[in-house]
Amino acid sequence: MLQTPFPLPASVFITEELATRPSTTANYLQEKRALQQLAASMVERPDEILPEFVALAVELTQGVSAGLSLFEPGPDAGVFRWHHVVGSLAAFEGATTPRQYSPCGVTLDARAPILTRHAETLYTWIADAGIVVPEVLLVPLYVNGSTPLGTLWIISDAEGHFNAGHARIASELAAFVGIALRLQQVDQRLRQSLDEQETLTREMNHRVKNVFALTDSMIRFSARGDGTKEQMAAALSGRLHALADAHSLVMSGLKGGTERSDLRALLETILRPHAAHQGPARFVLQGPEIACGARAVNGLSLVFHELATNAVKYGALSSEGGLVGIAWEKTAADLEISWTEQGGRTLDGPPDHRGFGSKLVDTTITRQMKGRATYDWRREGLKVSVSAPLSSLVD
Repeated sequence: MLQTPFPLPASVFITEELATRPSTTANYLQEKRALQQLAASMVERPDEILPEFVALAVELTQGVSAGLSLFEPGPDAGVFRWHHVVGSLAAFEGATTPRQYSPCGVTLDARAPILTRHAETLYTWIADAGIVVPEVLLVPLYVNGSTPLGTLWIISDAEGHFNAGHARIASELAAFVGIALRLQQVDQRLRQSLDEQETLTREMNHRVKNVFALTDSMIRFSARGDGTKEQMAAALSGRLHALADAHSLVMSGLKGGTERSDLRALLETILRPHAAHQGPARFVLQGPEIACGARAVNGLSLVFHELATNAVKYGALSSEGGLVGIAWEKTAADLEISWTEQGGRTLDGPPDHRGFGSKLVDTTITRQMKGRATYDWRREGLKVSVSAPLSSLVD
């Protein structure tokens, strides 16, 4: 028995009359050729197949209008949206009707053809639209007999028109429509996957070029700035590992459907080797969620790797009891970050010589991120204040 929010009056739902009315002589050859033509169109012109189905439904049943009401899930049980409407109701293309208050909903629940007479006397939205429908033949559209897609409906301008033969033809067409809709869904998902893959490929090509350029710069500067080849190798290895960690973080974001990573996750990733050596309590992170694009992730990874490396060599992390506090906040237009060291060696002022690491921090912040960095060489420990436009975090 159909589950509907109101009784179905026998004066409107007259499906049983299909079996008692005389059927027109079936032209199986015409139907066979029409279906063969549709099958060919599904391969050759898949984008045009649904309008062809609807036009053929009108032709084979001698109706005056027809269309597809495709189901769209949503609040309040969803709606049906009219597609590929031909004939007298073509002006209603794109209209929507409620799932629980329409003949289409009854047809989906019945999983069988439904015939109605003057449905406008029962459904107020039909009457409000000024539509008069002496008879409507509806058949459900399902994929694999389980996933509801909607209905194929055909309208006659006279009572007593549709019969069991028309219902059979409409059901056969509906089966083809279900297959065509399923193929369209698969094609859309495939196109989307290919587009995403192409976008990812372009992004990765761009990122690889940037990494090569940055690596080349690090090698040249390290060669001039570090004392021995062993020192150069150690410094360069640490910087490349920081880039590799940043790359892994960005790739993780890409796999999740986004190219942006959280600042806290970035800091935890870059500082993890130092935390494992020094102890996790040596770093204190505090700040809101901040999304960073791939380019910003690469730059900030190098900045914090250099600051952590210097803290281990000369600053708070070079002695027992030292720690580093990293805090950040958003203003109206900027990201403000403070790196505060305490509990380490007592400082007498800024160093006499600034190595490549310090220059890398400054260059990354000023040139890449269009920001600024200030250093406060306090006796109790270094404090670095970084300010960068929020717009620099997007790329």
